[in-house]
Amino acid sequence: MFKFLIPSFSIHSNKHLSARRLTLGVLLVAAITPALAAGNTAPVKAEADTVLTLREVSVTGIKGGALANHDEAVTSLGEAALQRLDVVNIKQASEIAPNFYIPAYGSRMTSTVYVRGLGARIDQPVVGLNIDNVPILNKDNFDFDLTDIARLEILRGPQNILYGRNTMGGLINIYTLSPLSWQGVRLRATYGNHNTYKASAAIYGRLAPGLGMGLNLLATGTDGFYRNEYNNTPAGRERDWSARWKTAWRPAENVMVENAATLTIARQNGYPYQSVASGKIAYNDTCYYRRTSFTDGLTVKHRFRGIDFSSIISFQYIDDDMTLDQDFLPVDYFTLTQARKEWGVTADFVARGSKGAYRWLGGAFGFGKRGRMSAPVTFGDYGITNLLEAKPTQQNPSYPLRWDERSFLLGSDFTLPSWGASAYHESSLTLGDWNLTLGLRFDWEHAAIDYHSHCESSFTYYHDGEPYRNVPVKIDKRGALSKDFFQLLPKLSVSYTLPASAGNIYASATKGYKAGGYNTQMFSQVLQQDVMEFTGINPDYDLEETIGYDPEKNWTFEAGAHLSFLGGRLRADAALFWIECADQQLTVFPEGDTTGRMMTNAGKSRSRGVELSGTFSAGDWEFRASYGHTDARFREFDNGKADYSGNTVPYAPANTLFAGATWGKSFSGMALTGLTAQANVRGVGRVWWDEANTVSQPFYCSVGASATADFGDLAVELWADNITATQYDTFYFVSIRNAFLQRGPGATFGLTARWNLEFD
Repeated sequence: MFKFLIPSFSIHSNKHLSARRLTLGVLLVAAITPALAAGNTAPVKAEADTVLTLREVSVTGIKGGALANHDEAVTSLGEAALQRLDVVNIKQASEIAPNFYIPAYGSRMTSTVYVRGLGARIDQPVVGLNIDNVPILNKDNFDFDLTDIARLEILRGPQNILYGRNTMGGLINIYTLSPLSWQGVRLRATYGNHNTYKASAAIYGRLAPGLGMGLNLLATGTDGFYRNEYNNTPAGRERDWSARWKTAWRPAENVMVENAATLTIARQNGYPYQSVASGKIAYNDTCYYRRTSFTDGLTVKHRFRGIDFSSIISFQYIDDDMTLDQDFLPVDYFTLTQARKEWGVTADFVARGSKGAYRWLGGAFGFGKRGRMSAPVTFGDYGITNLLEAKPTQQNPSYPLRWDERSFLLGSDFTLPSWGASAYHESSLTLGDWNLTLGLRFDWEHAAIDYHSHCESSFTYYHDGEPYRNVPVKIDKRGALSKDFFQLLPKLSVSYTLPASAGNIYASATKGYKAGGYNTQMFSQVLQQDVMEFTGINPDYDLEETIGYDPEKNWTFEAGAHLSFLGGRLRADAALFWIECADQQLTVFPEGDTTGRMMTNAGKSRSRGVELSGTFSAGDWEFRASYGHTDARFREFDNGKADYSGNTVPYAPANTLFAGATWGKSFSGMALTGLTAQANVRGVGRVWWDEANTVSQPFYCSVGASATADFGDLAVELWADNITATQYDTFYFVSIRNAFLQRGPGATFGLTARWNLEFD
């Protein structure tokens, strides 16, 4: 996977990157590298980021095999590459893998992953996240910083057979450092412009020969790149903290127990959405996101005679609060609050074994979660005037109405229970150079919503300027809805091992699936229409149709190759894919004078594309690159107002690009023990912003670079991101007939110091 090990440098652009800016970036990279190459030095081979060897305990996936032999597209980053690229959360891994894109916009609540034309901005994701084999249940808890990552894997294509829910597009696996593999102290401090800082401290040690513990503390913050011009306050200020306690215990040679507990706290002024009409970020009410989450995962691995048995059990909790000036304008339309507490548990039991040429893996998975949410909408004077009073008054101007209070509350409270169970199996048979794999999963999931919508207010009709009739508005609506989803998911793949250890070629057909559910954000629109009914405007909605959405299903057909040449110095990967999708879940903004986001099902869509990646090392240099192209289009999509058949699926990029180079030298007999220089280029686009394909972000590139000096246990790194300060958009939407966008950050730069003291 051609990933250039470049220090924490990235550049993006909203427009086509100008020749002058690109030349500036290239010249800067060219200037850094030769300056570091002087002197009598011994060459140091750049560390490969696809292999991670730990002294006593290998950090491996319970369900995965050797990546080089997988019958699927996989990108793996090791600890060295992650450190050089400063990857501490999944958004920073965007573009490194082909056709893998995570735009940074809104807040840490918005963690939308797009892969191969698939993606969902709300509710359940198409790409799952596992940390130390523990699945994170809620997509809103995907975005948090995690230091001392030992390996990160990005699997593309359906992973439902082994990993279940929310993996129809792929899976992100993160493995953290084990205290049995490394013991010592790690300190890190970073400071950059915009008062951006990051500080972490970790200690790993052995309490006994087979027992180790590690504690990692992290604090990050920034004043952000944006300001709200309405009140001249930061629109992107953020403060985050996390603590992670990991225990690894080997009571016997055939038993391994690991427990990881993680607490994260996020506090940020997010949602720096700029009005397209005014070109300004200017809104009068507060926008922020606050989250506290806790996850504890216990993994037990036991090797019996010929069988490996593993259990993965987790408890997860999230307490978050999103408050938005939902019109994002300097007027009193309305403000939305979404306050939630959610508890979840997962249990996965896995057994695997082999006999001769036959290998098998089977298991059972279950989960349950329960959330309580309060999502009130507070209407202000401007919203009352334009959304509630204007239309009835226009229809009957002789009897205009006026609300008795210039601010009132539409209340919505929810209980959201869901649970599910699965059984899965995969068998693999090797016949000479051929390998045949069959997989099957049965999946059941239950989704439910208990709702309470309420409002108490009043308005008065006037005639000839005098009060005519007062109308009380009182709504107290309760109800419950539920759905059950059943699915049988098959997989078939065949691969052929090339002679002389040159790699393999493969082909596969896999069914992917994502359950349906309920969209709570549309209750504000439902309740608004209920209020309008008191004014004589008949509501036009079906509750279950408005808030409910159906499962999404697809078939992915893929052919590819993992190749190795020149004794492993040159590695290349290629994949072709074709995806047929039915009832694709899309997040859309309601038309007209309403707000919020709703999930809908497109009729049918088709996605096809190519992925290329490779790595080449020669002497002091390592070169990496990856490219992905996706053509994702609606086959059938008529929403009753327009037919979008043939249009490109919005928000998923057509192209992703990553290219980078790393140069390294080591020194002996000097205080300076090594120098490293890196540079990379990332590209994304075109990205369409609507189903009608009327507004888009063209392809843009970003450039990053860094230089690191090593002094034994101490390393000092100078880094920069978006060197050319190119402009680009990460998000665009239309709400209440107004268009908004979020710009990507400008040029950033800073200094990082790392000190690792390993115990003897």
